[in-house]
Amino acid sequence: MTRTLVTAAAVSYLSNAAFGTAVATGIIDNRGHKKIHATLYAVTSALTTLALAAGAVERRAAALALLPAAGPLLALPYAGGGTRRHAAVAGAAAPAYTIALVLAWRNR
Repeated sequence: MTRTLVTAAAVSYLSNAAFGTAVATGIIDNRGHKKIHATLYAVTSALTTLALAAGAVERRAAALALLPAAGPLLALPYAGGGTRRHAAVAGAAAPAYTIALVLAWRNR
């Protein structure tokens, strides 16, 4: 269960980061669909929370490695959309997702 939730949270984070980057660079015009990025953020936050809870119950290091991502996820709504600060705060969560994925899939 933990491996699945960690993977889902990481894929959601990566999808959200890719979408945000595409909007910021002008590859995607988000003007008529502002809620897509917010929805991806909500899904990412929910999956990360579920992975953390499952990891705590199952005592899995992979899910607990996501704990440092909680800070940036909580700070993002206050970082201002479309700013360098927003990108920096969002990017600060990347190492936690990477480490969690490595821990979840090693010794499979």
